[in-house]
Amino acid sequence: MQRKRQKRYFTLFLTAFSLPILLFILIPVFSFLFKVSPTDMATTLQEKEVIASLITTFRASLWATFAATLFGIPLAYLLSRKRFYGKAFVEGILDIPIIIPHTAAGIALLSTFGTRSLFGQTTGLTIVGNELGIAIAMFFVSVPFLINTAKEGFNLVDVRYEKVAITLGASPLKAATTIAIPMAKRSIFAGMLLMWGRGVSEFGAVMILAYHPMTAPLLIYDRFESFGLAYARPVTAILVLITLLMFVFFRSLLTEKYDD
Repeated sequence: MQRKRQKRYFTLFLTAFSLPILLFILIPVFSFLFKVSPTDMATTLQEKEVIASLITTFRASLWATFAATLFGIPLAYLLSRKRFYGKAFVEGILDIPIIIPHTAAGIALLSTFGTRSLFGQTTGLTIVGNELGIAIAMFFVSVPFLINTAKEGFNLVDVRYEKVAITLGASPLKAATTIAIPMAKRSIFAGMLLMWGRGVSEFGAVMILAYHPMTAPLLIYDRFESFGLAYARPVTAILVLITLLMFVFFRSLLTEKYDD
């Protein structure tokens, strides 16, 4: 009984200190959601411009996440398993997209991949004003979330399992793909989800690199600047509700059950 009482009090203590943060997030979100009527959202969802912006946003972020998964998981594994000179520098490089203002990130990307850049003049490839540019901007600002989360997942996997597999004849690649990655799959998937969500919300880098076609955040800003809060609010509510439902669904798949 004493132990159960202590655990109950500890849970109440944690709840008391957690509640202010949850309320700080929930109150602003629900304060504007309740000001948008279902009729306004239904009407807004019938606008082709809104549908196109949502599709562009989710699709570009999805492409960016897939590309980051392909190239980022090997880097996360390398940073988790290997010690090498300059490792801290590499990890610092990965923090740059988080540290710098995203408008600065957009300018850097435009200087690198723009039409007048060496890349643009050499390849003839145009990324300004198209979905490829949007995906590149999303990739740049959100890829650290995937790599860092996957790296922490690999850190939790005991390297001795892989060493035993290699001792029994498995190649390092097979040990990584059949042991480390499956055991770290929750962290990898969580990183993918965080990166996708961060890409969906990106504004600054996308605005500079590819203002058109408009993503949902850009459409919200454009409507707010042109017509005011009332016109921007329904699009905002739709974007928030869709992303919230998707996050709740995928987070529920990642949730582990713990015994009291």
